[in-house]
This record gives sequence, structure tokens and C-alpha cells, in this order.
Amino acid sequence: MILYLAAFVACMFIGVPIAMSLGLSSVVYLFAMDRWQLMIGFPQKMIAGVDNFVLLTIPFFILAGNLMNSAELTRQIVRFAQMLVGRVRGGLAVVNVLASMMFSGVSGAATAEASAIGSIMIPAMRRDGYRAEYAAALTAAGSILGPLVPPSLSLILYGVLTGTSISDLFLAGIVPAFILCGLLIVYAMWRARVEGHPLPEPVPASERLPLAVKAVPALLLPVIIVGGIRSGVFTPTEAAAVAALYALLVGMILYGTLSPSKIAQAFYDTATMTAGVMLIVAMASMTAFILGIENIPREIAGLMRGLSDQPWILLILLNVVLLILGLFLEPLAALVLAMPILNEIFPLLDIDPVQFGIMVVLNLMIGMITPPVGLCLFIVTAISKEPLERVAYAILPMIAICLVTLMLVAFVPAFTLSLPALFEG
Repeated sequence: MILYLAAFVACMFIGVPIAMSLGLSSVVYLFAMDRWQLMIGFPQKMIAGVDNFVLLTIPFFILAGNLMNSAELTRQIVRFAQMLVGRVRGGLAVVNVLASMMFSGVSGAATAEASAIGSIMIPAMRRDGYRAEYAAALTAAGSILGPLVPPSLSLILYGVLTGTSISDLFLAGIVPAFILCGLLIVYAMWRARVEGHPLPEPVPASERLPLAVKAVPALLLPVIIVGGIRSGVFTPTEAAAVAALYALLVGMILYGTLSPSKIAQAFYDTATMTAGVMLIVAMASMTAFILGIENIPREIAGLMRGLSDQPWILLILLNVVLLILGLFLEPLAALVLAMPILNEIFPLLDIDPVQFGIMVVLNLMIGMITPPVGLCLFIVTAISKEPLERVAYAILPMIAICLVTLMLVAFVPAFTLSLPALFEG
């Protein structure tokens, strides 16, 4: 495995995309270890990695998010958040976090959220007197709310890999998302008092009702998804198709902003994004196969068992390992790679699989806002045109807030299991 890791690090260092790095490292390992005969099964393992009916939810949910974004939903959500916040000092920062929370129910992906909210909020905050690096950091921190609520692509993949109920996972992520959102708002309001951030312009009374009318249908999307799955009206895969159709109708009929060219572009973007996601999953499946050959999952589980037999100590160690993994790998690839190991460790932790899933996903999402491979951090840095090191320094307090939320998820089951239990009843 040392050879595999060396090849992987070398590929990443020279700028090879993550999916190709995983595949090339696997090929290097098989030839170097004189197991080239297994190359015959390489395509089979790749296909097997994506040959799951539930994975059809991913392109449909991506399409729903792209259609909503093409319909200029982001601007509607931002204005609606401004109406809710009112004249609060530092209100534009609060609007940033609230808009991220609202957009979470549409995008399902942190990168989409960072680019959509960032392209509007970062220039607006800069014009209002906020420091650009703070605006970028706050946008990046808010972007990880998306993968915690439906339609989260990471939670879908976790459910596929582990057999955990996707509707339970969707419900379980809602409370942690609200906790994280609330903590970020408190931090933004504290910063506003300390640094004297300006009061936002009020939304005219004549615009409030139209804003609510246009924003509410979009905010109903996660309710339709979870409610439909939970009530048995449709399966997760059917829910994704319903979400895409709903987004199309809302954009065309209610907003009237979806032209044929925008719809075509949304389908094109969905195809390219889906291809990228599935390629990562397929390549990571081959790496997971190599981990199985080397018996790495059982060895790591045995090592952790030898360190301690206390579940809480093992839970802390696992969180540290996942945080480090998230620093270097895209979350979907990290999930596919880590699950064989996590499945061996899971029986030692005395934790519910739904709670465990939220903890794992939140860990990997924090990696999206930290260097050296923090994609959301790179996106907001490009939008703000600020140096990466300044944005990374500004986001440190927000990473601390994310870690507090992570500890609550890991050690207080009620935060993740209360909603699934309530709806089960």
C-alpha cells in the first residue's frame, strides 16, 4: 500500500485529476505487485461501483439544482433572506448564511452552493464595506450546509454504500444543519458588533409579498422530497425525478425565467457533472477493491481495537482520521474509499448507523473548506479574487464552529435521531 499511496500523492502533486489519480495509482499497484492479471477485472470493478439503481437519484437531483439555479432562484432566495433579517447590524452576513441554508434544499452539493451564493453575496458584501476575505470565508462555511439536508448527494451515496435508509439520513441531517446555521449567524452578529458592520437596506413593503410567493415554492422542494419518500408515495429514485420535474415547472411557469436555451444548458451541465461524479465513484471502487486485497480494513480495525476498547475514544480517533482524509480527497471519493474500513470499525463504536452517516459526511464536508484540496475554499477565493492564505485564515473561527457541531453530532444522538424517530412514530 505504500507504493499505491506514493503513486497517488505523486499524481496529485503534478495536478492529475482526483479520479484519474485513483485509477492510475491502482494500475501502478497491480503491475508493481505482479498482479497485472487482475487488470482484466478493472472495468468490471468500475462498472460494479456505479451499477446501483439508487444512484439514478444523483443525476436527477443535480438536474433539479441546475434548473433552479438557471431560473435565477439564487437571487430570489437572497432577497427573501433579506426580508426575513430586516435591519440587523451585519445583516448582509446573516443573509449570506440564511441564503445558504435555504439554497441547501435545492443544490445538494457544497460546490454548487459556494458558486451560486458566492457569486451574489461576496460582491454585495464587499460593496457594503465587508472585508472580501471574510465574505468569502463565510460563504465557504455556509456551503457545507447543503450536503446535510435533502437532496444531499453525499448522504445518498452513503445510503447506497451501507444500505441505510436514505429518508432517515435526509431527516437526520436537518437538525445539525440548523445548529450549524444558527452558530454561524451568532458568529456573524458578534463580528458585526465588534467590527461595526453596516445595517442593510430594508426591503420595500411592496416587494415583500411577491418575494414570498416566488421563494416559497423553491423552499418546498426538500419538503416534497422527504415527505414523498417518508409517506411511501415514491421511492428515493422517483423522488429525484419528481424534484427535477418540479424544478422545471416552477422555473417555466412560476418564475418564467427558464428559456429553452437555459434548459438545454442545465441538461448539459447535469450530464458533465454526473459523468464526473460517476467516474470518481467508479475509480474509487477499484481502490476499495485493492484495499480488500491487502486486508487493510481489518488491519486498521484491529489496530484501533488494540488502542482502546472505549467507544468514545475510538470515536474521537475516527473523527480525527476522517478530518485528515477530507483534507486531501473529494467527499464522494473519500466515502467510497473509507466505507470498507468504516464497516469494520463501526461495530466497535456503539453508535446508530444514521447518526454515524451524518458524522462521516460532516467530517468530509469540513475538508471542503480547508486547504490543500478544499474545493469550496478555492471557489470562493476565485470569486473574491483574494489570496488563498487570507481566506484560509479568515475561515479558521468558522472551522472551529463546524468542529463544535461535529462533536454534538458524534456524542449527542438526539440531534440526529430525533426527527427520524418522530416521523417513524
